[in-house]
Amino acid sequence: MKAKDFDTKFDEGADDIIDDLDVKSARRVNQEAKRINVDFPAWVVESLDREAARIGVTRQSIIKVWLVERLRAEAANKPLKSDTASGAH
Repeated sequence: MKAKDFDTKFDEGADDIIDDLDVKSARRVNQEAKRINVDFPAWVVESLDREAARIGVTRQSIIKVWLVERLRAEAANKPLKSDTASGAH
């Protein structure tokens, strides 16, 4: 199916277009995982683990979320809420 035909089908409110997609080869741009190693002091790891347990996620998840939040804030040139309270940034 050509993109034009797909767009028309979508625009006309087709109930199901999933069969027209090749989801096996789909990928999210710039979402490929890349493994890195980072060393933290023990107190940082312990603090991460406590916070992760408190909100019910893994250590890796909390690190990812916090880093993404910070990168988005920096990209928008906006300090995080905790930064404005401490006067940092």
